[in-house]
Parts: sequence; C-alpha cells; structure tokens
Amino acid sequence: MARVLIVAEHDGEHLNLSTAICVSCAASFDNDGIDVAVLAADGQAVAADAARLEGVTTVLQIDHPANEASLAATWAPQIAALAADYSHVFGPSTTFGKDLMPRVAALMGVGQLSDIMSTADGRVFRRPIYAGNAIVTVETRDDRTVVATVRTASYTAVEETGSATIEKRSLDAELPTHTRFVALRSDTGSERPDLQTAARVVSGGRALGSADKFQMIYDLADRLGAAVGASRAAVDAGLVGNDLQVGQTGKIIAPELYFAVGISGAIQHLTGIKDAGTIVAINKDAEAPIFEIADIGLVADLFAALPELIDRLDS
Repeated sequence: MARVLIVAEHDGEHLNLSTAICVSCAASFDNDGIDVAVLAADGQAVAADAARLEGVTTVLQIDHPANEASLAATWAPQIAALAADYSHVFGPSTTFGKDLMPRVAALMGVGQLSDIMSTADGRVFRRPIYAGNAIVTVETRDDRTVVATVRTASYTAVEETGSATIEKRSLDAELPTHTRFVALRSDTGSERPDLQTAARVVSGGRALGSADKFQMIYDLADRLGAAVGASRAAVDAGLVGNDLQVGQTGKIIAPELYFAVGISGAIQHLTGIKDAGTIVAINKDAEAPIFEIADIGLVADLFAALPELIDRLDS
C-alpha cells in the first residue's frame, strides 16, 4: 500500500495553498497515510496550518537554521533522507516544486514525474505534453519511489478540517556548503494573492509598452483583489519580472476569473490559462487568438478601456 510524503511550500509563516492541492492528489488513491514535511527555521505556525488539512496523518516539523530560506540545494538532501519510508514523494508544480523535486529525485536515483493531472491507483498517472495539447498516461515501477510534482490547476485544495499529529524531527543529512541564502527582494512589496493559487488574476501583455504603464494592471488587480500576471512578451520586454510570467515556460494557473489585457494569445500563454473558469480578453486586434478561448471579449484600445473599467469599479 502507498504511503505519501508531501513537501510543504510556505513563506516561513503561512502555508501555501499548493500544499493542500498536493494532499488532494494523494487522497485520490488508496494509501496508508499522508504525511507533510515542514522544513523551516521555526515551523510551528506552518506545521499547525498543515495539521488542519483534511486527510493528513502526521506533520513532520523539521526545524533547522539552514531551512529559514527554501533553498532547493539545502532542502533536497533532507527530503531524500525522509523519503526512505515512503512510496511517494510529492511537491507542487510551482516554481518552488520545479526547483526542489528534480534534486530530490536525483539524490534518490529515480526519475521525476512532472505535472500529475490525475491518477487511479498511485502508479498510473496522466500528465500533459506538447504544451498541453496532448495527455499521456505514465506507469511507474512498483519497486521505485515515485517522486513527482502535482499540477496545481488540476486539483481542488482539501478542506482545513483535519487534526493531524505534529511530530518534531531531526535529520542526519549532510547539508551543502556551496549554496547560501543572501537576500529576498520583492518588486511590489504588496499583499496581493499568490499568482499560482489566486482565484482572480489580471495579466498584461507587451502592448502596455512600458513598466510605468503596466501600473494600470496593478490598479485593476487591486480593485478586484486579484493577483498580477504577465505574458512572456511583457517579461522579455522588461515590463515586469519573470516571477509574474504565465504560460508554458512560466506559471500554469486555473483562477476562477482571468483578465488578459493586451495579450494576443500565443499558444505558450494559452497553455498556462486553459483551465481558468472565466477568461476576459481586452485587445484592439479583433483577430487576436486570445478571443478564440475568451468567454468575454472586448475589442478596444486598452489605454481607453482600462481607465474606464477602473473608474466604474471605483464608483
């Protein structure tokens, strides 16, 4: 029978919603237990959040000064040491998980399975390929630990109605000395929702023209209580940082509401938003591919439409 270890994604104080989504994936097949590993300098608050996730058996709280920042090089050997007792090790298919889980797999001498969309028995999985245009079925060997990332757009987070046991652990794992945390800088310093798990997202494209004009996207997002995203073209043009990039080479998201402003709709971008609930597109080009998948489309100059929309929301 399967026993699943999930690596918690967090900011040191709060658990990221992606962890609850990983629990949902693990709970979708028969198992002997689902444990969550919380690595932090002081993980008491995060462990308490994890213990409330429905379906979790035990939360393993691993406190160490080196875990203050979520460095993949530091966390990977600790997760690999924990994994000996588990048949499955899951992390979210977020920037965090994509950085960490390949290292864990390499240390364990197994291949990593990416972007789990569904599974029937914990050994046969479905995952997207070719920018999401095809879905393949992958079967893993029974004698190998499954190290995988879970596609956050494919599962709904479990409820916070659980009461798991919290167990403090110390690990005898050799930590690397070649990597160290220096600093964390945020472009906005805002308290907007996390892009990967937000219910509402407003994204801007290269058509905005400059970082200063991209401020309109932030203004609209703040009115809607939304996260901010961007197309790859906007990132490449230097309008915003690549942490906001949505698409095949950025973040795959599934918000309830997605605003695409000045985004033409290249296939790489559409891959990142195809699971969104309602897609609203604003573009002056009536032939833009984004209108083919949009639920609501407005053919208009964004520099006229956005200020008017913001004014309506303010009134």
